[in-house]
Amino acid sequence: MTGGPRVVTTLSVLNGSELRARSRAHYLEALEAAGFDVVAVDSRTPPPAEFDALCLTGGEDLEPSRYGAAADPKTEPADPARDALELALVATARERDLPILGICRGFQVLNVAYGGSLVQHVEGHREANGPIHPHQVLASPGSRLAAACGKAPFGVNARHHQGVDERTLAAGLVPTARIDGLIEAFEDPARTWVVAVQWHPERKTDPDMSAAGTRIFDAFAAAAARQPTRAR
Repeated sequence: MTGGPRVVTTLSVLNGSELRARSRAHYLEALEAAGFDVVAVDSRTPPPAEFDALCLTGGEDLEPSRYGAAADPKTEPADPARDALELALVATARERDLPILGICRGFQVLNVAYGGSLVQHVEGHREANGPIHPHQVLASPGSRLAAACGKAPFGVNARHHQGVDERTLAAGLVPTARIDGLIEAFEDPARTWVVAVQWHPERKTDPDMSAAGTRIFDAFAAAAARQPTRAR
């Protein structure tokens, strides 16, 4: 317990993989460093009834039926229980106008929760268990992303084979960064603070992850701390 705002963060189920265990640790460390009281849940663990913010993290592909599509041959196996959990949590957070941060898969979950769909495979963008790919990002002026990360270009890392483009972006979401024809960040300007990024700001020690890109966690925590009713 930190005494800070309570954030629910959704994680992949541990399956004995060292890579997955390290991934979970990165998310927990980044959220705790920002001052959150972190409640980690997965598809086997019910979330608390009260919380101040929601962080949706990376992991498996979503089941394509969630956005009305047939599965592409290269779509990876889904975790239907995690899909259901996260979509329900987004609905609750939106109803209460709580801050939401989506990262990688979480970016994609948010787009689907808002009624969008996904580009199921971007050829050559990522091989299975392949490397993190570096990019340069420029946040749209006046966006919450720019307020968090700055107006200058900054380096980020990415590792995803699915994505969102202008055609698949949900109504009501506004792109705030683009890379190679894909939307790399978006937000909901009608809500208190809903921001999603396709890269991995939790991987703070990656050589390609700039300090500017990791400041999204501090902005997220500040938005949660401003909530009029804090979870206890």
